[in-house]
Amino acid sequence: MAVEPLTLYKLMILYMLNKVSFPLTNTQISGFFLDKGYTTYFVFQNAISDLLEEELISGETVRNTSYYTITPSGVEAISFLSNKIPFSIIDDMDIFLYENKYELRNEVGTMSDYYKSTNMDYVVHCVIKEGESNLIELNLSVPSEEEAEIMCSNWRDASQEIYENIVKSLMKEN
Repeated sequence: MAVEPLTLYKLMILYMLNKVSFPLTNTQISGFFLDKGYTTYFVFQNAISDLLEEELISGETVRNTSYYTITPSGVEAISFLSNKIPFSIIDDMDIFLYENKYELRNEVGTMSDYYKSTNMDYVVHCVIKEGESNLIELNLSVPSEEEAEIMCSNWRDASQEIYENIVKSLMKEN
């Protein structure tokens, strides 16, 4: 018996989130669906909304980027229903996750955001995560929102070099 398309898309999302040990962004998951021609963006968003409502996935939004993780209920659901996903689609997802694992993890492992502090300046909050652990967490105070936005935009590209420089500086013997 064939699975309804929307149900299949929800199972595919659960499968992908269950296969990784880090959150995936809306852009990462939808990119897979759209690149492979599985569905439209609108239908994909419908599947995500249903999964959130059913509490099979959880979501967090940081600076206009939505990050999704599978919940324990989602893990249980996909363990019973993964056999409803055709093998060719499982192969597509497995290949995508294998070929892009480093890039996917790197994208979600470096996050930045900013907020206005009580003394009216802006605090830029930058993080490099590995799994559930923070490798580095940095808070910088800047005078303008424009500077805060620029720092957040540059964090992903500059984070590795900044992290390496901090570690080198702290490991130097006097």
